[in-house]
Amino acid sequence: MRLYDKPAHVLHDMLVKKEITSVELTKDVISRIDEVEDDVKAYLSQTRDEALKQAEAADARIAKGEEISFLEGIPGAIKDNICTKGIPTTCASKILEHFVPPYNATVMEKLQKEHPVILGKANMDEFAMGGSTENSAYYPTRNPWNTECVPGGSSGGSAAAVAAGTAIWALGSDTGGSIRQPASFCGVVGLKPTYGRVSRYGLVAYASSLDQIGPLTRDVTDCAHVLNVIAGLDEMDSTSSAAAVPDYTKSLVEDVKGLKIGLPKEYFTEGMDPDVEKAVREAIGKFKEMGAEVIDISLPHTNYAISTYYLIAPAEAATNLERYDGVSYGERVDGADVVELMTNTRSAKFGEEVKRRIMIGNYALSAGYYDAYYLKALKVRTLVQQDYTEAFRKVDVIMAPTAPTPAFKIGEMIADPLQMYLQDICTVPLNLAGLPGISIPCGYSRKHMPIGLQIIGKALDEATILRAAYTYEQSQNFRNEMAQLGGKN
Repeated sequence: MRLYDKPAHVLHDMLVKKEITSVELTKDVISRIDEVEDDVKAYLSQTRDEALKQAEAADARIAKGEEISFLEGIPGAIKDNICTKGIPTTCASKILEHFVPPYNATVMEKLQKEHPVILGKANMDEFAMGGSTENSAYYPTRNPWNTECVPGGSSGGSAAAVAAGTAIWALGSDTGGSIRQPASFCGVVGLKPTYGRVSRYGLVAYASSLDQIGPLTRDVTDCAHVLNVIAGLDEMDSTSSAAAVPDYTKSLVEDVKGLKIGLPKEYFTEGMDPDVEKAVREAIGKFKEMGAEVIDISLPHTNYAISTYYLIAPAEAATNLERYDGVSYGERVDGADVVELMTNTRSAKFGEEVKRRIMIGNYALSAGYYDAYYLKALKVRTLVQQDYTEAFRKVDVIMAPTAPTPAFKIGEMIADPLQMYLQDICTVPLNLAGLPGISIPCGYSRKHMPIGLQIIGKALDEATILRAAYTYEQSQNFRNEMAQLGGKN
């Protein structure tokens, strides 16, 4: 029996009914890793021995007749910028090559209370800076659908693991689309919660006002369950929201009648792949058939979002990455004095994309340019936020493509940073506004690569986007079709 390609909620029911054991499930997923990991390379490190111990403990509790949580005994993967006590957390960077955190991120503390099986840490773009996972200092992850293509980024390892069956669920982080875009490229579900809905404590910072942890899963049901586990106020994170957390599984209702869907003209950009536009418009047509109302809207400052993001995010990154100096912790390259030591360390241990963003950020923050660039970007960010506020007076959700293209070939854009940055056109506005968004499969290209539909919600209204996503998912057969079409899946 193939267990590795089933969603977590099906496996949970099988565990409760004692149709399978967690050890059987974990061994099945590990055998899947042995089968495809050399091709996909979703993991940076694996914790197999500990995973099997966790599975044995889950089976012991089930044997005693104890009630188990949703994730108990179910194997998952953690993006390698989320601190895990006693397990290397490298951020896919040479400067943290041997760093082992002495503490857990808050999301890990929440997860461990659920007793899941943790298989290891997933590959990513270095310090989450990239959209293809080609910027990992160790090796690129490949898309399970076509290993000549990227899985997206920066949470490419997490998305690829779920798509390939080498993890049942995963955690990623999203600063400008880093959960949603790889979810789209890999044909899985990925949700970026509202800024502050999930604690950032223990998430290695890229851009502190934009970063957010979220789930990558097989389907919307799993997504709601994982969000239930990780969401909530955390006193260790001053930006954490104190708003009550609902039970997101109660949103899993097939009903979009009367739902007002905003269709922003700015998201259907010139140069968008025609397969993407066709699939997304057909999906929105399906919502109309199910009783939703589609309203044309405008988000006029969307065209400035990329420029705004690539000033604010690098500025925050430049500040956050100052701590990696070869002195306090992390790797170092010696020099004649402390200045040379720091220079040598940062020159040798940071990758090209990280250096590029640090330089952009420092330039934007420098005397004489702060007002012209960074301060102006903050003002435009406010305009982007106001666009959404105005739109949500008329509609309940906004729908758009997750990415302007399906997954592209490895090496195709890596030499052209601007072209790579433009891949974020559909995702970065949400991070600037702090809003929740989910990417769900809505079809595939003529080359049989997945395409994602992005559903955007009001602040702290993950429930509505989950309901819309679930209703659409239940009306389609993409999960089964994708399982048959996918290369490694």
